[in-house]
Amino acid sequence: MKQLLFVSLAGILVSVSMAQAEVTRVEIEERKSFAGGHQFGQTGAYELVSGRLYFDVDPNAEANSRVCDLKLAPRNSAGRVEFWADFFLLKPVDSSKGNGCLLYDVHNRGSKLALWTFNDAEMTSSPSTMAHAGNGFLMREGYSLLWTGWNGDVIDDGTGRLLAGLPIAKNSDGTSITGLNYVEILVDEPKKSQEFYFSPWGTSAGYPTVDLLDPTAKLTRRESRSAEPILVPRDEWAFAEVEDGNVVPHSTSLYVKEGLKPGWIYELVYTASDPRVSGLGLAGLRDAVSFFRYNPRTDETAKDNPLSGMCDRAIIFGISQSGRLIHHFMYEGLNNDVEGRTVFDGAVIHVAGAGKGLFNARFGMATVYGTQLRNNLLPADFFPFSPTLQVDRLTNAKGDTLARLRGQGKLPKMFFIQTSTEYWSRAGSLLHTDVEGVRDLEPEENTRIYLIAGAQHLGATSTDRTICRYMRNPLKHRGPVLRALLKSMDDWVARETEPPASEYPRIDNGTLVSVQKFQSQFPTIPGVETPAACYQPLRLNLGVRWHTEGIADNVPPIVGKPYQTLVPAVDADGNELAGIRLPDVAVPTATYMGWNLRDEAYGAAGSLADLHGGYLPFSATRQVGDSRAPLNERYRTQAEYLAKYATAVTSLWQQRFLLAEDAMLMLSEARKRDSWKGPEQ
Repeated sequence: MKQLLFVSLAGILVSVSMAQAEVTRVEIEERKSFAGGHQFGQTGAYELVSGRLYFDVDPNAEANSRVCDLKLAPRNSAGRVEFWADFFLLKPVDSSKGNGCLLYDVHNRGSKLALWTFNDAEMTSSPSTMAHAGNGFLMREGYSLLWTGWNGDVIDDGTGRLLAGLPIAKNSDGTSITGLNYVEILVDEPKKSQEFYFSPWGTSAGYPTVDLLDPTAKLTRRESRSAEPILVPRDEWAFAEVEDGNVVPHSTSLYVKEGLKPGWIYELVYTASDPRVSGLGLAGLRDAVSFFRYNPRTDETAKDNPLSGMCDRAIIFGISQSGRLIHHFMYEGLNNDVEGRTVFDGAVIHVAGAGKGLFNARFGMATVYGTQLRNNLLPADFFPFSPTLQVDRLTNAKGDTLARLRGQGKLPKMFFIQTSTEYWSRAGSLLHTDVEGVRDLEPEENTRIYLIAGAQHLGATSTDRTICRYMRNPLKHRGPVLRALLKSMDDWVARETEPPASEYPRIDNGTLVSVQKFQSQFPTIPGVETPAACYQPLRLNLGVRWHTEGIADNVPPIVGKPYQTLVPAVDADGNELAGIRLPDVAVPTATYMGWNLRDEAYGAAGSLADLHGGYLPFSATRQVGDSRAPLNERYRTQAEYLAKYATAVTSLWQQRFLLAEDAMLMLSEARKRDSWKGPEQ
């Protein structure tokens, strides 16, 4: 049975006023050896510490002024707002053997991703074994790893997802806050019902309707993004779900009598209640890391902070939604704690596109994001998009995503790492172009941008098609490239060692182009159709309170013109010209794509298949209609192929996009496989 250890921080707060004390209590639920006490290189053994952090914050403090609805949250007797968050920490047992860096992994819908990413480990929400340690990279390097809950819509499914207990905003008289809310639902297979925010990565808790029979609620459907919406009569749908064949009322689920059609877009506008103070998740993230990084250790309080005195710097890392959270965190100016101290020295943002999110808004939902097909009317991707100044001539808006931090002083060092998918499906080009898509923006001194050419959103998958028309992308990129770039970020933060120069497509050298130009460049391949469009975020007018208070008055929003996005140019093989070209792209046996199309069996045929990439192997010999050279005309022998492959690996190692151990592993794997079959599938 786990022993609970309650640790009061009263003793350590004598030198810090209560107006500044954001973490007030630590509850340690578990403390034990990690991976059976395995010795990770010179760092040695690691220990696991997990539990819960308790916060109270001053709703009137300047540091918290950006948190939407904070002043409407319930207050304790001291006039402060309380909440809690789970935490999970992995640290060297011998503090003297760590590398001095706290690596904070932003959980994704409650899931921990750093070990899966950097250590090629088995994915789990509760890492504890050698299988969860993977190749041990982060431990061998001596990082201390921290996760905390921040997302109030994560549902506890019993798998160890990190949770956060965020308060519900109320009217001044204590009654429930209500307001119009917009939900979009799209399914890939026929269903009678679905929860509002269902996801294979973890369903999120939606906001309940105020009335299951609300006659003013409105549901429309459309067959495609460009089609006109069709009203679904109120008696043909309900707030309900199907359980064992029975229709059961449910305040956050949609039931349609004739069934939800695959690929159709269902848009629901209804009156919701009880918004979470979602922005407190970001403030809690700030305060948790500040506590672990700066809280002093004394003889009397030695148990309060397991990391006290171990880390002199901190780097934040996030994938996809988690990367968007980091960009939004910086946009809100939250990288300084209530005492003005830097929280994160560096940020590694992976596959976030140019998006931020609904992380700090009334009825905000962290899980939602836009693609070419889905969620175009949800303002998760909004101006400004870039850390470099952008101007929108249509709205007369101007700004950059780090403007608030610039006013506070020191900026964090930042990596934006994209795959091809982010350019097609997540508006990645807006990170470094103007919003008309006609001019490059130069990255700031504190920023690097990298494209991993030909890769898809989360890296290698099986080539099974699932909802896609073409085989999915097996290109492995996540571990090798991110290990090298994490080392570069840490060297940049700790020693001011310049990282590799940015590698991304640009307008001025012709490597960033319109979809129409891409279509003219792509090779002719029998049976292969190219996309008709990429994702273009819309200019959405949510009303005058949106940008200042995070409250939407126009629901759904008034729709304006799209921002212009661009995609990477390709060579005669269909492989991308710019970016970090991994050996399988530089010495190809296939066309690797960051895009794929939906198969007609799943509806919305021809639309981009969300975050999936594609894979089109070369033929062994010349085929009629395929403009790509076959394998027998590219590589006369296996030795010739391996020599070119080795040159590509060596080049990436010299540019510091691969570590030596990964370069050697790539060469070893290439020697073992049949080059004519390409990478393992």
